[in-house]
Amino acid sequence: MNSLPDHLLPTSSEANVKSILEWLALAHGRSGAEDADQLHRQLLLLREAAAPSTQRLKILDLLFSQAERIAKAEVPRLHEVSLPISRKLRQKVRILLDLLETLTQDYFNTLAELFDPEGLSTSRTPHTSLRRAMYAIAWQVRITQLIAAPTPIGLWQQLHAAFRTARRLGLEDFPGPNGGPSIRRIYTSILLAAIAQPASFSSAELEFIGEYIANCTPEVELLENPPLDSQGVFWIDADKDFPAHALIRRIPGPDAQVLYFSSDAVAEQALKHHAELSQGIPADFLRLPAFADTHTGPGVLLRLSQLWGHPSKRRFPRRRQSYRANLCTGLGNLWRLIRSPEAGTELSEWMVTNESPDGYALMHMSGHTADIRVGDIVALQATEEHSGTPTAWHICIIRWAISENPEHIELGLQMLAPKAIAVEIASPYELESSKVAALILPPTPPLRPTRSLVVPTGLINENTRKIIVLLEDENLKIQELQATGLNEQTSSIEIFSLSPDGSR
Repeated sequence: MNSLPDHLLPTSSEANVKSILEWLALAHGRSGAEDADQLHRQLLLLREAAAPSTQRLKILDLLFSQAERIAKAEVPRLHEVSLPISRKLRQKVRILLDLLETLTQDYFNTLAELFDPEGLSTSRTPHTSLRRAMYAIAWQVRITQLIAAPTPIGLWQQLHAAFRTARRLGLEDFPGPNGGPSIRRIYTSILLAAIAQPASFSSAELEFIGEYIANCTPEVELLENPPLDSQGVFWIDADKDFPAHALIRRIPGPDAQVLYFSSDAVAEQALKHHAELSQGIPADFLRLPAFADTHTGPGVLLRLSQLWGHPSKRRFPRRRQSYRANLCTGLGNLWRLIRSPEAGTELSEWMVTNESPDGYALMHMSGHTADIRVGDIVALQATEEHSGTPTAWHICIIRWAISENPEHIELGLQMLAPKAIAVEIASPYELESSKVAALILPPTPPLRPTRSLVVPTGLINENTRKIIVLLEDENLKIQELQATGLNEQTSSIEIFSLSPDGSR
């Protein structure tokens, strides 16, 4: 391949730098995320420019500010998107992820220049480049969580490498500008979000979790030996492309160079905040994000306290499967399916890829998926080709969702009950007023020794003493029930245990 004559290279570099500076002048004061592809081109131009290190760093920092503006504008648009996301949106996200990946690598490259003994001296300290590389990584992690996609290959190794470099240089606790977080705080915040099983939360819940970790959690200490008397112990292998493993689930290899951390204190804080919110103390008084005052806010904190403080082993082994099944999603659709099976309800077709006594993993084959939400209730029925005869609809809850491309989505379902009864909830004083669709699940001991009631989130409160349930069988039956405990709470549905009823 022919290369340009040496005397033309400076001119080309100067032209690149001039073009970048002109673009930055035009981009100054912009809002929105429509020019992500233009910004990516500017980063590629900077790579080609043989500019001095000091000038390159200054330009890269200016481009970083534009990337920050674009990321902050684009991330809120990814809330409540249907899965799998559309091809158009995925292409837009791909451009943003490519931009952030390039930015991350370019900041790593500046570190090599800073440590070059033959390079020009600079007042620039490495912690700035490390911090900005980690922010670019954090945005990539957050975006992939919101669209239920796997993180880019090698991203966790990059994050570990950035922290390891900061630790080697003694910069991990160097304070950020304007009182911003240290590199260790950025690193542990990303890890805490990752071990909280982000695929099991809705986008609004993920936004709350990110804010909560950043502003409301104590510092997490990283240790070379596992902490004693801790339940929530996790470990990191900087050479592996994985965030952190729970020690109770996996033990590091004998030759692995790992760091340990305990999230017990973080879990205790979340549990304390849950208790305070349950007592009626407002979120702003506790300096918590506003989402904590929503009906589901305390429930998210309770789940976090379990995930951080009490990680558990898998209860049952998985069995690989390969059979087709129909899926009905959403409380309203399930209610109509159970009440009037002959009426016809919109279903989607899936392939069951593995199963255990407490759940399934599914891969989408055909049908509508826009209404699928993590935390929603669904019903699964194996097709006749698998069972020979129509089988019952098993009632499940969506625990996680993963989507790697626009034509693909996988779900993890937790089994709730082998069947359900469709009922309606009415006002105790106005039986003829508007009623709300609900489901009653049979007992499933030992986990649920009594019947359970599935209702939309926010409809009733725990320990509600008078719930009027209308059941249409051969005749209309009216039952008065009491909610004795909240078993499950998501942004879509709540499941309450019921006390023995008195039919009348």
